[in-house]
Parts: sequence; C-alpha cells; structure tokens
Amino acid sequence: MNYRNDEEERPAEGQLEHALADLAAPAPADFALRVLQRVGIPRERYDTYSHLDSAAGGLYVAYSPDAVTGSAVDTMVTDADEFERLHHARTGRTAIRASAPFPGLRPALRTGRAKRLPIDLGGLTDLECAVLHAVRSIPSGQLRPITWLAREASLPSAAGPIVKALAKNPVPMLIPCHRVTYEGGAPCDAAYAERVGDALRSAEGIDMHRLEELTLRGAVFLGSDTTRIYCHPTCAHARRITRPHQVPFRTAGAARQAGYRACKSCRPATV
Repeated sequence: MNYRNDEEERPAEGQLEHALADLAAPAPADFALRVLQRVGIPRERYDTYSHLDSAAGGLYVAYSPDAVTGSAVDTMVTDADEFERLHHARTGRTAIRASAPFPGLRPALRTGRAKRLPIDLGGLTDLECAVLHAVRSIPSGQLRPITWLAREASLPSAAGPIVKALAKNPVPMLIPCHRVTYEGGAPCDAAYAERVGDALRSAEGIDMHRLEELTLRGAVFLGSDTTRIYCHPTCAHARRITRPHQVPFRTAGAARQAGYRACKSCRPATV
C-alpha cells in the first residue's frame, strides 16, 4: 500500500502563481480604446497612438481624429507608458493605444513624403510654426541649410532661434528636421539623437561623405556648365550633374556673378 506525502504533492511556493500567470492572455492592443468607445466617451476627448516601424527603428505616433499630434522614436522614450506621459504633459490629452494607424501614416513613413499629412502644431509660437512648416517643404533625400529655412519662413537668419524651433518639433521624422544642416554642411539634429538623424539620412540615400568632399572643394552650391543653373548639392537636379560639368560655388552671389541662375526647384536664392 502506497502512502503519498502531502508535502510532495503540494506545489512548491510560487509555482501556482506562475502556473496561473501562464494561463493569462494579454489584452488586445486596443482594449482600452474599446472600453472608452463602449462607455460612450467622445472621441474628441482623447488621442490614440500606434507603434510603427521606420527607417530609424520603432516610432510612436499619436493622433486626433483630424491630425497627427505627436511622435517619438523608440530611443527618445523608455516605453509606451513614458510616451503616453510625455504626450499628456505636452498636449493635456490622454493617448490611448490603438491598432489602426492614422490614414496615410504608413505610406508617409515608407516614402519619406509626409508634407500632406495633417499635423497639429498647437501650442507652438508663430516663429516655431513658420520654421517647421518650412522644414516640411524639404523633399525626401535632400538637405537645406538654416539660412534657407530663415528665408522660406520670412525670418531673420540668426541660427539660435531656428535651432530652438527645430528642437521643439513635436513630430520628429514626420516633420523631417534630419534634412536641415548648419551653413558648413553639418547636420542640425536638434530634434533627436544624431544616430537617429544618420539612419534617416542614410535611408533617404543622402551621402554625407560626398557632401563633406564637396564642402572641402568649396562647393556650397553646384552649378552645371551646360544649363548654367546652380543648386543645393542634394537637389535632384544637382545629383544629375556629371563631375566634368560640375562648377562649385561658395556663395549664391558668386554663382550669379558667373552668369548662373538659381534652380527653381531647390531655390538656393530668391528666384
């Protein structure tokens, strides 16, 4: 006759808790959103957000029914909870996880073309909005210096206020501050860590080593001796100029004195 020891049958301390925990299923990503909708909380009282892949890694993007209201690269926050806290501190609105992203968001991230994506810049000054609107007009794969931003935004060309405005960018990546440089060609990554900017520029095919070589040659602008047009070096037209036909210029004034006219696409000077 076998006698079983109760101590042998009793689960070790903590095993039961672990066994029960293994039975628990994680809640759906949009569980909290479903609860709000179920109890009838108006959609206008909160934002939703998604976590998407991007060229620089994961990206949190928050949005209202009408516009994108904030974003953060994974390296800018520790987790989703911190993104929610920071979003609430900046906007006063709760961000609730959702499974469906804002319409047009995935194509904008995939192509780098987010100019038409509605973005809410509420809470920023007129100067900050003007700078960020100018940044949105920089095409994917191209760079523009701070003085270009100042001219496009009809602002004084002092770098300090413009750099501060870039640092206030509430939607990094979607407003592409990684496409802004200082006058010497160095990236002005005021909105996020340098490695994030490097990853985004690389994904857009911007060759910073080539630009550094052009800068050493004195090529702040590149002219074509066949078209007699000068451009920013990353302009789509400038990239088509073969090396034998490239004419470097340090200033727009030097290009004009040589009989060259400004590109109407990248607008290196008032056209």
